[in-house]
Amino acid sequence: MTALALKSFLTLLFVIDPVGLVPVFLSLAGSRPAADQARIARKAVLVSAGLIAAFGVGGGWLLHHLSISFDAFRVAGGILLFLIAVDMVLAKLERETEEEEREARGRTDISVFPLAIPMISGPGTLASVMILAAEARGVEYGLPIVLATGGAVLLLCFVSLQLAGPIGRLLGQTGVNVVTRVLGVLLAALAVQYVADGVKGLLK
Repeated sequence: MTALALKSFLTLLFVIDPVGLVPVFLSLAGSRPAADQARIARKAVLVSAGLIAAFGVGGGWLLHHLSISFDAFRVAGGILLFLIAVDMVLAKLERETEEEEREARGRTDISVFPLAIPMISGPGTLASVMILAAEARGVEYGLPIVLATGGAVLLLCFVSLQLAGPIGRLLGQTGVNVVTRVLGVLLAALAVQYVADGVKGLLK
């Protein structure tokens, strides 16, 4: 139970990277009043929590009805996470295309897009939640543990966004890149393990 909680927390922490969200959040909402920034951060985290809960609870059902084995999904999820990890190691913090970024800058409300989707609860996050939820089936209270650790990481995201200004000034772009690169290396190792476990399961 403890091992699952620790693995879930670290996995989602590596994927979401709360510190890495800071420069993007400041570029999109840094000029807005503090109350407006807090509202945007709160809504983004709540929307992300709903998505994570939905994919955690219904992910297995979705894979079953699409006739996708868990091992095949684990390989696909591992490859996706590895690509995200490479971008993190190279400090490519953008999580949307140039067209999406231009659209986001013109929006009054950026909490759902691009903050909640794809920055916080993007494909890597949702794939990780589905993998963790499947692995939790054999653990007592496994799914509630995964969802609770997801909530804890989202709480860290909210705090990080609330303190985006001070964090940005304290770490600077170089400091943010260092943190993101370290998390990226760890995420890459986790992604390789996902692929290895999936291939092993498929070969059986």
